[in-house]
Amino acid sequence: MGETLSGKVVVVTGGSRGLGREMVLAFAGEGADVVIASRKIDGCEALAAEVREKFGRRALAVACNVGVWDQCDQLVEAAYTEFGKVDVLVNNAGMSLLYPSLDQVSEAMFDKIIATNLKGPFRLSAAIGARMAAAGSGSIINISSIEAVRPEAIAVPYGAAKAGLEALSGGLANTYGPAVRVNTIRCGPFETDISKAWTPEMRAAMVEHNALRRTGQPADIVGAALYFASDASAFCTGAVLPLDGGWK
Repeated sequence: MGETLSGKVVVVTGGSRGLGREMVLAFAGEGADVVIASRKIDGCEALAAEVREKFGRRALAVACNVGVWDQCDQLVEAAYTEFGKVDVLVNNAGMSLLYPSLDQVSEAMFDKIIATNLKGPFRLSAAIGARMAAAGSGSIINISSIEAVRPEAIAVPYGAAKAGLEALSGGLANTYGPAVRVNTIRCGPFETDISKAWTPEMRAAMVEHNALRRTGQPADIVGAALYFASDASAFCTGAVLPLDGGWK
């Protein structure tokens, strides 16, 4: 086990599965204690138990719908009550909704997409970022998508929300610097729960779209996440790292 994050406390939203799960395990493997947040507490509790057993690290499971302002505040309070600090925040929770056409996107659908992908990260980053700045250090990592810059017809509200998230990252970096670093990982197509809905044609098109000729595996996010979470990126803030296999 490495120790690049020894003594650190990391909060990961959408942390119980997919990319979030991989990052939680990686952070714990590098010596961090973790707060695992997701809408469904059972998955968070199961992963927290795995972290304790595998790595001997402390792990707190918190039920949180990041699209709800009060639940974001409750997550912040739970983390600080348990650990007294947060060194790294990973805004990983995200979602999109399928729609037949843009004119059939309801207000409720639009609001839900914006709330999860943008409003929640704003609230968590503001609340935790302010405390990080007061403490003198911290790192915030926002998980974005290639849809932020190249939105497809099936994901226009989602792309708009992720574009907002990337703008938010720059604003946060300026607001909370020099103590707090804020960076973005812009993900391409990854093999997570959402990939189960891909048709063979969709998958083939994605593979053709990037230079590495494959989709991402959840473990592919680990290197970037550890880089931004640790002192390896001490002189890096306001950056966007494409993690998309060379999307073109």
